[in-house]
This record gives sequence, structure tokens and C-alpha cells, in this order.
Amino acid sequence: MNDQAMIDFLLGAIAMAAAVAGLVFLRYYGRTRDRFFLYFTASLWLETVGRVLSVSIAGFDDSSNNIFILRFIEYLLILLAILDKNFAQRRDR
Repeated sequence: MNDQAMIDFLLGAIAMAAAVAGLVFLRYYGRTRDRFFLYFTASLWLETVGRVLSVSIAGFDDSSNNIFILRFIEYLLILLAILDKNFAQRRDR
């Protein structure tokens, strides 16, 4: 197995793990109806899309600007989840 095939395999494994983790957070959202879990689900599924695109499209790799924009949105969603959770607790007091 050559190096590129191993990299593609590992990117696929990361994509699968992110998709499964997103499903877990979606299940938690179904139980609690807390938006925190929806933000994390969206972030993890964007991670999945980014990994699949980096394997599928030749110019969409870690040196591409597109992947940085996608990851910025992912991390922004996580930051929004944390801020939303903290400000919601302050409003409830």
C-alpha cells in the first residue's frame, strides 16, 4: 500500500468517526432539546464533509484555502455552542 492510499484510508476513518460522533450528539439533542448538541452535530458533520472532499477533490487538501474556511466555520460553531450555553445559564438566573 502506497503512502497516498494510507492517507486516504486514514482520512476516511476520521470522516467516519466524525459522522458517528455527530450522530451521538444528535441523539443527545433528541433527548434534551439542548441547542448545544445541535451545534456540535453540525460541526462534526462539516468535519466529515471536509475530510470526504479532501479525498475526493484533488485541489481540496490541507494547503487549500477552502479547507481553512470550512474548518473556521466548524470551530466557530463550537465557539457559538459554548457561548450560547453560558449565556443561556446566565439568562435563567
